[in-house]
Amino acid sequence: MSTLDLFRQIYGGGRTSISGKTISVITAVQVSAVFGCARVIGEGVAQVPLKLMKVSADGRNRVPALDHPLYDVLHIRPNPWQTSFEYRETLAWHVALTGRHISFKNVVFGKVVELIPFEPDHVRVIRKDDYTLEYEVTAPNGKTQIFPAEAIWHVRGPSWDSWNGIDPIAKAREAIGLSIATEEQHARMHRNGVRSSGVYSVEGTLDEKQHGKLRDWIEKEMGGLENAGRPMVLDRAAKWLSTSMSGVDAEHLATREFQIQEICRFFRMMPIMIGYSDKAATYASAEQMFLAHLVHCLAPWYQRLEQSIDANLLTKADRVAGYYSDFVEEGLLRGSAQATAEVLDRYVNGGIMKPNEARAKLGLDADDDPVSDKLRVPANIVGKNQPPKDKPNGNPNP
Repeated sequence: MSTLDLFRQIYGGGRTSISGKTISVITAVQVSAVFGCARVIGEGVAQVPLKLMKVSADGRNRVPALDHPLYDVLHIRPNPWQTSFEYRETLAWHVALTGRHISFKNVVFGKVVELIPFEPDHVRVIRKDDYTLEYEVTAPNGKTQIFPAEAIWHVRGPSWDSWNGIDPIAKAREAIGLSIATEEQHARMHRNGVRSSGVYSVEGTLDEKQHGKLRDWIEKEMGGLENAGRPMVLDRAAKWLSTSMSGVDAEHLATREFQIQEICRFFRMMPIMIGYSDKAATYASAEQMFLAHLVHCLAPWYQRLEQSIDANLLTKADRVAGYYSDFVEEGLLRGSAQATAEVLDRYVNGGIMKPNEARAKLGLDADDDPVSDKLRVPANIVGKNQPPKDKPNGNPNP
């Protein structure tokens, strides 16, 4: 571990839990449930296309704003070393684990052309007496610099004071600490080998040499996983007095499973999304859990980021002109090819989507037939250009 990493672990917000474990971001992500929740959220935010859109003057059409510099920043490359996927994944990890993400906005001629992410523990947010914010950033070489709020993109998680996100790891400290302590205790049981710890009691007194021989014999004959469960043969009227419970008696596995659920609650995560499910889960219920994950976990993330982008990366003139950000989450709703085909078929033949729009959803080229650019209105629905059946030729007084 480097000196900088040690400094972060000691002074980077780590606090000791009741279980005796010091919890910080560094130690928390070593817990599989925490890492799994952060990974699912990060990939869920990153895998959905993020585009800058523009509404036409009449409000009828919405098209990608390819001519705006922010389109390329959000959709392709926010900075020279990250793709849009990598940047948004980092952003989501920052907010999920620390409650905030902070990036420097490189603005040229009033437009954001680059986003430079800072590590959350390198930034101190300062609220001045007039309620304006400024950001003190510490560089890797130890130098600090103050940035005004207009130069920073600050994405907050849930907040109590309105200007700083609540630290999720600090709030989940006890749940994470117990998870670490339980995992370590279970590992020690396997390392020690002798399944039940206790006292080997014999008649008489053992000298130092006899103590050593007895200890070596127990470690050789009874230690290790390969000897677990073997009977122990004792002489000299010896007795084995157990002083601790076995792993089954202590219900270590049940405790560890419960801690998975506890940690998932802090991240608003369905346990099945990180690979944990109970015996009651079925294929049908799992499908609904995946949908619930999209609606209750990821959808708020999309809304949070869309509003933050519109408010902080677009100018007021941009918003008035009809520019807005959009997470295209429809890709997450696709199941099997059959389910996708059924949904698009209903959209097209129900008059909701044009055939060429459906082809675009599948990544196919547009059909040259002009009919493919028109809506298919079902025959049982009277269109606005069709006369009522009881009044020929549209004349109200035939």
